[in-house]
Amino acid sequence: MEVFETGKLSSHYLAKLLGRIEINDKRVIVGPGIGEDAAVVDMGNRYLIVKSDPITFVAERIGWYVVHINANDIAAMGGVPRWFLVTMLLPEGKTNRKLIEGIMDDLNESCKELGITLVGGHTEITPGLRNPILAGTMLGETTRDRLIRNGSIAEGDFLYIVKGIAIEATSVIARDRREDVIRRFGEQFYKRCVNFIVDPGISVVEDAVKVHENLKVSGMHDPTEGGVLNGGYEMAVGSGVGLELYLDEIPVYPETKALCDFFKISPYSSLASGALLVAVNPGDAERLESLFSKDGEFGVKRIGRFLKKGERMYVVQNGIRTPVEPSGKDEVTKIIK
Repeated sequence: MEVFETGKLSSHYLAKLLGRIEINDKRVIVGPGIGEDAAVVDMGNRYLIVKSDPITFVAERIGWYVVHINANDIAAMGGVPRWFLVTMLLPEGKTNRKLIEGIMDDLNESCKELGITLVGGHTEITPGLRNPILAGTMLGETTRDRLIRNGSIAEGDFLYIVKGIAIEATSVIARDRREDVIRRFGEQFYKRCVNFIVDPGISVVEDAVKVHENLKVSGMHDPTEGGVLNGGYEMAVGSGVGLELYLDEIPVYPETKALCDFFKISPYSSLASGALLVAVNPGDAERLESLFSKDGEFGVKRIGRFLKKGERMYVVQNGIRTPVEPSGKDEVTKIIK
């Protein structure tokens, strides 16, 4: 019997599983599907957006991560994150007051920062765990005209990225491989990498709001596990189109490149929370670029072009065009202890 590797299920297998689900409730506007960040339910004059995502790679600042990761997906669909529930599974024999209260402080701080109310959840000590696992469910809302779905991406649309890639991976790697990183790059470098969750930051809520308040886009996506490569693939699959991704144009922070080179992993397939992928009609490209012309180190950059219906995905690097089919497996899983 086949045993699956750590990380996401492949898109093909996941699509088969999701295809077994029957949705007969007409109020479900967006159900489970490849490339959709959250579910959407019609509540009358508003749409309710619901997202569920766990944090399994990190132990430090896990409360911070789980709020921002879930809020990102609500914002990427044109919504405002409002209410949050979290299930805390804590390791047997390692859990004390300091751990629990530290997680709660991060949860409260993160929710307060984004104007979210922590409304419930579940907490337990669980046998067999090495680190805490937090599974969050975020609820948000939007209006009918502000909902953003990835199913409307068309041939010829451009793919842009706000900020650089592997922001989350940079912090996760530094935390998990602390001694190796300090030994090779020094204490100050290590501290900069750890702080990546705050600066440049793993939240895309403000960026997503700026986009959907100023122009109509074909789609937005918060790339997480599997990195920008998998995120772009999911957007293309969700709309049934192909994608040409220009790897040489994708912005990579110097710290990120140094870590990925040292540990021999690809930044393009590493945890990418903090970046925002935006699909836009060429006619609106200049307007999108102007929105972020003065933002951060990279602002916004065009990194791809969507191809015709039924086409596959390609990456272009050093002038060489290569067909790819991302597995969804994250590079970070190769090196975390």
